[in-house]
Amino acid sequence: MIETKTLNCGIRLVTEALPYVKSVSMGVWVRAGAVRESARRAGISHFIEHMLFKGTAKRTAKQIAEDVDRLGGQINAFTGKEATCYYLKTLRPNFLKAAEILSDMLLHSKFDREEMDKERRVIREEIKMIEDSPEDDIHDMICEQVFHGASLAKSVIGVPSTLAGITPAAIRAYMKRLYTSGNIVLAVAGDFDAAEVERELESLFSGLPSGREEASPDCAAYAPRSRFKVKDIEQSHICMGLRGVALEDERYYPLMLLNNIMGGSMSARFFQNIREQKGLAYSVYSSASSFTSDGIYSIYAAVAHDKVKETAEAIREELAKLKKDGVTRDELDTAKEQMKSHYIFGQENVNGRMFSIGKNFLLLNKVFTPEEVVAKIDGVTWERIHEAAESITDVPMYSIAAISRTRQNRNRLL
Repeated sequence: MIETKTLNCGIRLVTEALPYVKSVSMGVWVRAGAVRESARRAGISHFIEHMLFKGTAKRTAKQIAEDVDRLGGQINAFTGKEATCYYLKTLRPNFLKAAEILSDMLLHSKFDREEMDKERRVIREEIKMIEDSPEDDIHDMICEQVFHGASLAKSVIGVPSTLAGITPAAIRAYMKRLYTSGNIVLAVAGDFDAAEVERELESLFSGLPSGREEASPDCAAYAPRSRFKVKDIEQSHICMGLRGVALEDERYYPLMLLNNIMGGSMSARFFQNIREQKGLAYSVYSSASSFTSDGIYSIYAAVAHDKVKETAEAIREELAKLKKDGVTRDELDTAKEQMKSHYIFGQENVNGRMFSIGKNFLLLNKVFTPEEVVAKIDGVTWERIHEAAESITDVPMYSIAAISRTRQNRNRLL
């Protein structure tokens, strides 16, 4: 059973009791991500995520790790475009002790200048790691092109030049603005005593500053753009993308199902044509990502350098076929079963449940039961799929990014 409420301190709490398990997952969801950052402070949300593990007034970084290990717990965090999440998982008897560690990190981190300098070097290496992974790098590149002029174009990790200007004072000012009771959701899923959890979390997190800063979406007009990198690598990487749909858009589920049909599985059209029939690529897929104000649909392939043009032709071929013939009812039925299975599989562990209810409550101020999600998937009609197809088959409207040994040409590819 999912329950939501606002604690006396102003923090929103969402819980899902799962009495048949023996563990508990808790997430502290903060509405602070790349879209809330100024150009001068790009990467600060991600920097803070790292620094909250680097020591508090009463724990060193090592002691944070040791205290979690003593409880047999697992702790981690991630930063995205719109939110940062700090989460842990423990057995039920140790849950409240583990929650105290999270509250200590949020409320009493020291932001020691020496530790910050160390972590700055670590994040610079993380940036290099992404640049050394063309598949990761090209997805950042296509986001920059598709969302050009909007906050969603910003990189989560930042760039070396902005990292240099992130000081303890800058972090404290940013947290004072966004790490507030009104911008935070506590999400708990698993086996727990509801009254006890509510009481203890109220006590643990009541020290957060009050207030809420409303997110103001900025949706720049879309126009196709291109970006190409020349790099000495063993394969060429190409990615095409265009605007998708927002999280609450009525086209969300139709586009997600269409994405599954086109490039979301081994039976998908791009995989079957480009890999299985033509043998052009080992990795080829499409993806659809949605945010509160917008979304992106993209198609990616990694191919031999002399097969770039042929692969682009094969992608265009599949889009043209989709525009002309649409999808079959059998493809739609298969996609529905795949999407429901993928969703339910992700919900069969407490972390998956916590991620689902926490993200939705933070970004949409609502939560959906598994039954509601399955009903929405089942409710997508064949006609709605064809409407979604119209939004992704206009090839000249695609932005494109490529990383290759030789400079690519937009007209040659599209």
